[in-house]
Amino acid sequence: MQKEFEDKLKAFKAYMQDIEYLSSALSALYWDARVCSPKNGLHFRGEVLGFLSSEMYKRQTSSKMESFIDYFQSLKEADEITKAMTDRARREYERSMLIPKERYRAYVVAVSDSEAAWELAKDEANYSLFRPHLAKLLAFNREFIEYWGYEDSKYDKLLDYYEPGMTVEKLDTLFTELKKAVITLLDRIKSSPKKIDNTFLRNDYPIDVQRRLCDCVLKRMGYDLDAGRVDVSVHPFTVTLGNNDVRITTHYYSKEFQSALFSCIHEGGHAIYEQNISEKLTGTMLKTGASMGIHESQSRLYENILGRSRAFWTSFYPETQEVFPQFKDVSLDDFYRGINAVQPSLIRIEADELTYSLHIIIRYELEKAIFDGGVSAEELPALWNEKYREYLGIEPQNDAEGILQDMHWSSGNFGYFPSYALGNLYGAQFFHTLKKDMPDIAQRIVKGDFSSLNDWLKSHIHQHGAVYLPEELVKKVTGEELTVKYFIDYLNNKYSDIYGF
Repeated sequence: MQKEFEDKLKAFKAYMQDIEYLSSALSALYWDARVCSPKNGLHFRGEVLGFLSSEMYKRQTSSKMESFIDYFQSLKEADEITKAMTDRARREYERSMLIPKERYRAYVVAVSDSEAAWELAKDEANYSLFRPHLAKLLAFNREFIEYWGYEDSKYDKLLDYYEPGMTVEKLDTLFTELKKAVITLLDRIKSSPKKIDNTFLRNDYPIDVQRRLCDCVLKRMGYDLDAGRVDVSVHPFTVTLGNNDVRITTHYYSKEFQSALFSCIHEGGHAIYEQNISEKLTGTMLKTGASMGIHESQSRLYENILGRSRAFWTSFYPETQEVFPQFKDVSLDDFYRGINAVQPSLIRIEADELTYSLHIIIRYELEKAIFDGGVSAEELPALWNEKYREYLGIEPQNDAEGILQDMHWSSGNFGYFPSYALGNLYGAQFFHTLKKDMPDIAQRIVKGDFSSLNDWLKSHIHQHGAVYLPEELVKKVTGEELTVKYFIDYLNNKYSDIYGF
């Protein structure tokens, strides 16, 4: 019996590793398309992606995969990793097998065309160039939801893909509490007599110097550049070809100090997570994040809880002043307040830490309206602008700073956006526990010691990959279910200090 189990497990892992190889090839082609592929080659690249995706689809839905799943699910006792691997294979099998192969392949090609159309539309600030592609992707996803079946909410099926176990009902509860707390704190800041001038962050910052500073920060915070690289794309992202090849991108603006730096820290958080996943998960399809919310908890933790902290800049600011003389007369306290100033703005990735969650809640409510309310691609720009007026008191002047600002919908990633706000909640809860284990973490960061932080995150979160479902992981690490409390406490403590109330 033991010999049969070992032989089956070895064969299962070899089969799963073939799927991982295909996934890695798809990631490499995706990176190439977004970073350096010639414009005229994008449609053919989409066809190649479609072919490889269909090959992966065949393996995920084959009779051989079904037999592996049946065998390992029939075992009364299995180790933790084997059980998690089987559960993940089963979820992918059940999700994929319900979609006709030719429809799945057509969808992958449509996504590639959509991404190319979005880049052009954003460049020209013209939503009409992208609208028919978005309408096509919405139709595909509505079709897929019907194949999968649903109970209370159609949108639940998309949420569950990125955040297993998450539902509209759960998110409505979390986001209602979060929205109320953010708006209350925002109102207090608006009425505070203390105003913050951060105009010094908009100056002339040569891109080559920005690039060197970003590389320095990434290396010091723990991103292994020998197992990764930093490139430029329209929209920053992280892509994993394997945990020894995790690549990030950013976008540099010569007149903006914050944009590229904080996007690098954010994407670096994703990449460090991937680089630290245990090698023993090779060939299990678990060598990835537990969920996109858990993944965003790491990027948001590095970007904000760490990267916008006074401790972080006590360590890095002297070097920053050396390479950017524009800051020589700006005190550390003024710089710290400047990078944390609260000002409602239009662009999500440029938003301050407080109002960022409102950008996500807007997108969440629009996606609910699309899939549970039947809203069309034609109606979306007006609804987008209306919600920005209602929640942030501002309105886009063009499509590029409005509905075209994010790449997610062009990639068919409906249901992903809530992961960012969930990441804020997970990250604050994880950091609350970390501080209990390591009360002197701020002092360590001041001294430039990021290894203690990284070791704790690796031990408690990173190394486990996707062995645990998100609700299991947060309970395992913190002893509690996910709550809004720690993020709200963190925001109130931080901004009451900065704004003096």
